[in-house]
Amino acid sequence: MDAPIPSASAASLNGFPSPRAATVLHSSSASPMVDAESFQTAAEGILAAVNTVIDGKEEAARLVLTVLLAEGHVLLEDVPGVGKTMLAKTLARTIDCTVSRIQFTPDLLPSDVTGVSIYNQDSHLFEFRQGPVFANVVIADEINRASAKTQSALLECMEEHQVTVDGGTHRLSAPFMVVATQNPIEMEGTYPLPEAQRDRFMARLSLGYPDARSEAEMLENHQAGSPLESITPVVGVGEASAMIARVRNVYVSDAIKDYTVALGRATREHPDLRLGASPRALLQLLRAAKAYAALEGRDFVLPDDVAGLADPVLGHRLLLQRRAAGAGESAAGVIASIIASVPVPRTAAAPERLHR
Repeated sequence: MDAPIPSASAASLNGFPSPRAATVLHSSSASPMVDAESFQTAAEGILAAVNTVIDGKEEAARLVLTVLLAEGHVLLEDVPGVGKTMLAKTLARTIDCTVSRIQFTPDLLPSDVTGVSIYNQDSHLFEFRQGPVFANVVIADEINRASAKTQSALLECMEEHQVTVDGGTHRLSAPFMVVATQNPIEMEGTYPLPEAQRDRFMARLSLGYPDARSEAEMLENHQAGSPLESITPVVGVGEASAMIARVRNVYVSDAIKDYTVALGRATREHPDLRLGASPRALLQLLRAAKAYAALEGRDFVLPDDVAGLADPVLGHRLLLQRRAAGAGESAAGVIASIIASVPVPRTAAAPERLHR
């Protein structure tokens, strides 16, 4: 089932934010900025390129781009053969940046991911040889087929954008994103991701099987070869960094922050959950909402942005009580009930949509 994508309802539009507050986009930033028109053109170009390869999964492509612009990492979970790796490869090709792919297997070692120090007999010194994680976009294919020890090699990389080997710290390139795929844990030869690892992923989504029309189009378009070969970069590293910088400056009102906190606290107090959303989860939810707002052509966040992204951002972090799981309850169902119960913030003033 595709991850839900928010739509801006009229009720939620009421009062977020005030026009004066939204001018925060003029604030200074360490990274170069792009104007709204250039941002939208680049985003639409990326999505159009992805949709030429992945048929019928426009919402999934939009969510993955949202995570990229929010400086997060995404976990694609589904059965084999539905296009998880193809989606990751296609997104990577739309950006003119360094890309690496790691095929996770049971015998993969942590040093195969991060790199290793090798003794140089000429200089009589140890030299660090970078592993495949030193790239802008890292495709971690079938991540749950490796042991927990190897999976944990990505923890520092994903959170702090650096690698520590033999006491030396090495910074990763920016932007940096891990696009991981995994098969359902019921399948043979898989290891479940530990909670700490899942918490590093901003969002999880399942592609699901395409509808009949999209599947027929796939059979027609992929006969002569893979459309992936015709994909050319839409943006470069500099432009991608500028788009990310614009997302950082999207305005978030105090009411939206309070609403996000209320959703998080509700997960921690819900009787069907034994593990609720962490503070990191709420921070990533807000970052994702800012990126989605920018993709929608807005420079401010609405409650719909937060609520619509709650399932893909929070769902994989929540742990159900055993009795709730045995009764057929799901994390998505709990999140839906929480969103329905937490009041949506509103104010009297109507916002003006700013175009820059």
